[in-house]
Amino acid sequence: MEQELISKKELLSRYAISYGALYRWKRKGLIPEDWFIKKATVTGQETFFPKMLICERVELIMSQKEELSLDGLSRLLGQEEKKEAVLILNTVYGEKRFKISDIRFVSLDMGDGDIRDITDMVKREE
Repeated sequence: MEQELISKKELLSRYAISYGALYRWKRKGLIPEDWFIKKATVTGQETFFPKMLICERVELIMSQKEELSLDGLSRLLGQEEKKEAVLILNTVYGEKRFKISDIRFVSLDMGDGDIRDITDMVKREE
């Protein structure tokens, strides 16, 4: 069964929030990266979200923003969510995080045609 999606445009309109606020919440970890789903449409690429999850989260953020700072809310949500190891890639283009359980294969291209499988290094159990 496919989950129902809501477009970014519809989400911003429904809750009267700005694009900047949405992405600030993302940077603070209040909205998980994997909820931002890019899809091709007839007008180009658009961003969608799992409707039930994002609507609940936006309502929670909006109801708590007077009581807690964004950092405080981020800590609270982080404690509630299941702790899972992540691979963090930090580049000149920014930081990207991947849940270890989502990773299928990791390779390192040495630049000389030598490609090394480093999946076991990344996914080894602690």
